[in-house]
Amino acid sequence: MLTRKEESLLAALEPRAAQEGVEIVTVEVVGAKKSPTIRVYVDAEGGVSFDVLAATQKWMGDILDEIDPFPGAYVLEVSSPGIDRPLRTLEHFARFSGEAAVVKTTQPVAGRSSFAGKLAGIEGENVLVDVDGERVSLPIDLIKRARTKGEIDFNPKKA
Repeated sequence: MLTRKEESLLAALEPRAAQEGVEIVTVEVVGAKKSPTIRVYVDAEGGVSFDVLAATQKWMGDILDEIDPFPGAYVLEVSSPGIDRPLRTLEHFARFSGEAAVVKTTQPVAGRSSFAGKLAGIEGENVLVDVDGERVSLPIDLIKRARTKGEIDFNPKKA
């Protein structure tokens, strides 16, 4: 799911994140090779406030400046995971069981590479997704990208 560079950035940041009480949901490196953007999605007990984001951005910036992951400039973005939360680990898939999600695989499983359905937990090293009335078992190592599919009710019924 993560590139080698993203894995190395995650490994450099996770120990401090644990000390700070912050979960690194995922890391993405996007944009031009000369000046990439490093996106780090974080979560914390009780949610992510602006103060948590600002403090996290500061210490992450210090660590990245120290390890200098890219020659030249880069941009660091620290954000909450948002409504379409990225899913990376088996624990993420288990925690969000019952939620709608979109999962893309690196190669076809059961004749397809894109699955939109409801997460149904995990079984060993596999993620279970209910799609079109069938349960599909996806090996975690074949998952390229996965996100919850957030839903907003624009017409809430009043009690």
